[in-house]
Amino acid sequence: MSSRRLGPLGEIPFRFDGKSYFGREGDTLASALLANGVSVVGRSFKYHRPRGVFGSWAEEPNALFDVTAEGRTTPNARGTTEFLRPGMDFRAVNAWPSAEHDRKGALDRLHRFLPAGFYYKTFLWPDWARFEGRIRAMAGLGRLDPDHAPPADVAHRDAACDLLVVGAGPAGLAAAMAGLRAGKRVTLVDDRPMPGGSLLWRPAIVDGMPGPQWAGGAVAWLRENGARVLLGTTAFGIYDHNLAALWERRGKEPDRLWRLRAGKIVVAAGAIDRPLVFPDNDRPGVMLAEAALAFLRQHEVLVGDRIVVATNNDRAFATAAALAKAGAAVTVADLRQKGPPAPQGVSLRRGVTLEGVVGGRRVEGVTLGGETIEADALLVSGGLTPSVHLFCQKGGKLAWDESLLAFLPREPIPGMVVAGAANGRFALSDALAEGHRAGFGTGDGPRAHSDDETYGIQPAWPLENAKGRQWIDFQNDVTLKDVALAARENFRSVEHLKRYTTLGMATDQGKTSNLNGLAAMAALTGRSIPETGTTTYRPPVVPVPFTAIAGRRRGEFFNPARRLVLENEHRALGARFREYGGWLRPAWYDGDDGEQAIQREARAARDGVAIFDGSPLGKIEVMGPQAGALLDFNSYNTISTLKPGRIRYGFMLTESGVVYDDGVTAKLGDDHYIVSCSSGHVPGVVLRLEEWRQDPFDPANVFVHNMTAQWATLTLTGPQSRRVAEKLGLENLDLGDAALPHMALKRGTWRGSPARVARVSFTGDRSYEISVPSARAAELFAAMQEAGKAFGALAMGSEALLLLRAEKGFLIAGKDTDGTTMPHDLGQAGPRDKRNGEYAGRRSLFMEEARRPDRRQFVGLASLDERPLPTGAHGVERAGGKPRSVGYVTSSYWSPTLSRPVALGLIERGFSRLGEEIEIFHLGQSLRARIAPVCAFDPEGKRLDA
Repeated sequence: MSSRRLGPLGEIPFRFDGKSYFGREGDTLASALLANGVSVVGRSFKYHRPRGVFGSWAEEPNALFDVTAEGRTTPNARGTTEFLRPGMDFRAVNAWPSAEHDRKGALDRLHRFLPAGFYYKTFLWPDWARFEGRIRAMAGLGRLDPDHAPPADVAHRDAACDLLVVGAGPAGLAAAMAGLRAGKRVTLVDDRPMPGGSLLWRPAIVDGMPGPQWAGGAVAWLRENGARVLLGTTAFGIYDHNLAALWERRGKEPDRLWRLRAGKIVVAAGAIDRPLVFPDNDRPGVMLAEAALAFLRQHEVLVGDRIVVATNNDRAFATAAALAKAGAAVTVADLRQKGPPAPQGVSLRRGVTLEGVVGGRRVEGVTLGGETIEADALLVSGGLTPSVHLFCQKGGKLAWDESLLAFLPREPIPGMVVAGAANGRFALSDALAEGHRAGFGTGDGPRAHSDDETYGIQPAWPLENAKGRQWIDFQNDVTLKDVALAARENFRSVEHLKRYTTLGMATDQGKTSNLNGLAAMAALTGRSIPETGTTTYRPPVVPVPFTAIAGRRRGEFFNPARRLVLENEHRALGARFREYGGWLRPAWYDGDDGEQAIQREARAARDGVAIFDGSPLGKIEVMGPQAGALLDFNSYNTISTLKPGRIRYGFMLTESGVVYDDGVTAKLGDDHYIVSCSSGHVPGVVLRLEEWRQDPFDPANVFVHNMTAQWATLTLTGPQSRRVAEKLGLENLDLGDAALPHMALKRGTWRGSPARVARVSFTGDRSYEISVPSARAAELFAAMQEAGKAFGALAMGSEALLLLRAEKGFLIAGKDTDGTTMPHDLGQAGPRDKRNGEYAGRRSLFMEEARRPDRRQFVGLASLDERPLPTGAHGVERAGGKPRSVGYVTSSYWSPTLSRPVALGLIERGFSRLGEEIEIFHLGQSLRARIAPVCAFDPEGKRLDA
């Protein structure tokens, strides 16, 4: 294709596929390549066929590049939306060594053997795994730079407005101005760096001014009067409660992601020119007519010297006139019998059939009705396809408009209005009027004069009987024959068609292919287009970089370690830290040999007293008249029947009946409870309580407060724990067993601060959990160490605690349970069988799956080899000689108290197999174990109650 710039080429240097070129300020990568006469800019995904620039903005399927600029490589940048900067070096994706000379182009010769879905059929024998590696190596488009991690510099912003307008074209600008005049807080976004939309390339007069001048003045007025205007910003998704996700590109500044809540959204996203489908329509030099006009008007690039414009509607005539005026020899091939007269200097042929193009690697001629016309560019316009993506994401339904040959929003939905070309108002005056009304406007809106007031479209859908391959999805190499194959193999649903052929799954998300594809399926199956329907529109509307979505959530910002208020005090004692449930906590103290330290701390806890920092344990206060009812609904065990000052252990279940968390709940009064859940589940439990609070309960009668960070909890555990606690000087607190029995809580003071003492234990020994305000934690920790010196008290890390609880058979949710474990698998069937009230997960506990006799159940495992069983090892049965897993080891330790290994596991039918020997298999080794009760230490509980 012979392309040229109308005027100087430019002074901005860049490189493409290893060659040097120059471009202009304001060029996109695509316009710069076209100005330099580069016709082959990429290769298709499957056949590696040569591809040229086809569109001018987000609809572009072909021009994808890996771009290196300022030391940073960005993969899969769309050449029509990426702007040129000095020194850019970019390469076509999916091509080597260049787009012009791609060595894998030979794959096109095998196209007969590579139809849609070929890999499902071809590579099943003898084994898919033999082929998978090579197929995956050929998949993908751009390449990530393994030596460069993009900076985590994308800020996330939260905002709100009364009116969000998506699109700064004619309708969008009219809506935004009307909204501002109506006193609304307005946000206007547009993905282009300049406002105006189609006014940037289609001549029009609005309120007496040229279109671009009116658009610039409108944006200036909006900003001056308090509206937020975000240009270069894409609204890529609409979520619940009118939450819009916006990706803002800010040039030399880092990108920004906005989460914007809007009272009302006006979608004025315009419409996209639709391709025509005919043989060999993927040749470089075939381009959308609207794109050619945009390149001419915005970048002074004339896409050819001898141009054919093929169309089935009136709008392409203005494009032909502009190209002829710019100096090209233009022929309009009108597929209709009637239409507008030929523009000045344009040759017109009516009622012709577009039969294909001539030329191997680029357009050299166009065949019309059996006659070939010499041409170096073929521009196609098959009508406009409204951009209804955001409307459908919000749940809007579409209706087929036969007069416009397009799907339009069927009816308004709460909180959103579609206006302008996106709603089928293709005439400028209609678009302005509708936008004005959508933005709360009254009276007359902006007035306009334009030559594009008629449309006059007639059908020109793909024809199955045409010779040669006809391309529907250019990037993914989906042809009309592929659609026909899908129909023959009964993949007739558009959703099945999409997945079987990959039609519409390219990076342009089917913007130029979907409608032609479903029209072809409709014709092939004898249905109408509305009967065939559309695929589901999902966010994002355009590809969005992971860096924008992730923002600064990377490394510690992605999963920040929660730190104890006593971290420095623990480090002073030689603590070795690990992460537990998202918290950085001491694993053991005083020594690099962790196993010895763990054993030492466990013995101290059993023989005397140990001090453990349990501050991360949840301290969620639930208050109000309906507090007990909320906790009953949220718990497997009934909570409201507790007496004040008493504590109950129980489970929280998912709605599928699976154990989500376990913990204890203390009742301070009839309307005041404290939920102590696992450290890692605190945020989830808070969200869960809030969710149920707002559903079956009155939010005004029950409140949830997460007080975990406000209170520090230090635990004394062991036979001497009471004697140490009594030396702390707790005030108004009777620690006697009669006043404070096991599973009770008392409130008092300590050195003038409020204090709570809970008699609960995770070790199986007498324990006191003492909670004080976090600001007093260091003082209490020091007092415990001083008071415990006479009893040999040691600070104890989490590893020793986990060992001690395993001796007692105390489970950890998520470690000793999996995604299927229900309460009766843990030996806790009482509430299921006896409770009558409703609670979360109850229904699932009575389903067939929950009643299976071969469910995995929580049991102890006594090693018969006198060595600890490997955690994660599987219990196996060898029926018929083939091993089958019947469960696995969940926890395993060497017990210094029992001088033998202890282990816990989930084993099929475990409760009925107590005493049975079982094979434990791990990494090629077989061990033996006996299924035993979970409690290996003090099964009578004498030490617990002391």
